[in-house]
Amino acid sequence: MYRYPTFQTGYFICLLFNFFLVSCAGQTKTSPIKYSNKNMNSTATLQSAAFDTATFANGCFWCTEAIFEELNGVKSAVSGYAGGHTTNPTYKEVCGGSTGHAEAIRIAFDAEVISYADLLEIFFATHDPTQLNRQGNDIGTQYRSAIFLLSDEQREMAEAGILKAAGDWPAPIVTTIEGPATWYPAEDYHQEYWDGEGQRNSYCLAVIPPKLAKLKKGFAQRVANSA
Repeated sequence: MYRYPTFQTGYFICLLFNFFLVSCAGQTKTSPIKYSNKNMNSTATLQSAAFDTATFANGCFWCTEAIFEELNGVKSAVSGYAGGHTTNPTYKEVCGGSTGHAEAIRIAFDAEVISYADLLEIFFATHDPTQLNRQGNDIGTQYRSAIFLLSDEQREMAEAGILKAAGDWPAPIVTTIEGPATWYPAEDYHQEYWDGEGQRNSYCLAVIPPKLAKLKKGFAQRVANSA
């Protein structure tokens, strides 16, 4: 005889469904599609001495890239991996949590238009820096909140940024300050993801628009074409 699921069973199924709907872990990241960077050629920009560089990790790099690409003065935001102990990691390895890397973005920016301190303020405002080794349903050290340093000056600004942001959150900030760390660009199909495949991805559609709305509301003067 068929037995209807118990409340507990049904509740578990709902939780499992929601996890796969709104977490990176439940999404396919293997589509071999390449997108060009809408600001500039990513690799060329990051190698140019004309721009400063920042490296942040705050959850799924699709979301982080989508946010920082919207900013005036940001020339490129490239998804990659930082803070691990293996060389040339793949997405599959990083997602498994065994390499120690975080999903991170490396930002090339014009410091005369937007400062490192400005980027830090936006970094803390557009993710939850009080969540340890996770962002929402994305769980694991690969989704940790981290700032990867490129200079002593960045360390000073990162420490000041944490102190400044602490007043905006009800719980202690757990963002780590790491580095210097080798940064590896992610596979081509991760770049510019929100502008392409992300428009058909249920995770991206659930997570990124609210982040962009918060960005445009709180930092309208920093957003390109916000008028």
